[in-house]
Amino acid sequence: MGILNFIKDAGEKLFGGNHAQAAPAPSAAAPAAAPDVAALNKVAGDAIANYVRTQGLNADNLDIKYDGASHTATVSGQAPDQATREKIIIAAGNVQHVEKVNDQLTVAGAPAAPAGGQETRYHTVVAGDTLWKIAEKYYGSGAKNNVIFEANRPMLSSPDKIYPGQVLRIPAA
Repeated sequence: MGILNFIKDAGEKLFGGNHAQAAPAPSAAAPAAAPDVAALNKVAGDAIANYVRTQGLNADNLDIKYDGASHTATVSGQAPDQATREKIIIAAGNVQHVEKVNDQLTVAGAPAAPAGGQETRYHTVVAGDTLWKIAEKYYGSGAKNNVIFEANRPMLSSPDKIYPGQVLRIPAA
């Protein structure tokens, strides 16, 4: 449990592209209505949760709350296993405008940390990265790139479709 950092401007675009449009000038007769920040945060949290579920990832009582001021998604519930827990966190974080994920997920029947002291690592993709290069870095062999690909399914549909700013799970060797 804890906070994982992501790149806010990278990831799935769930919130549309019309955020930069100028608002009409308020009339003198009626003051401009303040946006309902709580409602907007709820819509964003629901969109992230829906995206996670469309990836085939679920947890008992899965709840994702979004705070637009801090660009933080808080994920809670009980995942069926450690790999699903990590994938839910990665899926929620790899959404545009999410900079941090506050991990409040638990794993059914397991301690909070992985057994054996071998924790999953995370890699933020940079320009020029390939799964082969990433596997060489973490495992000493590019031929183990399929381990990384499988660890990040279903978010990755192809080993060739990674992008700068994306965070990937790197399971223990």
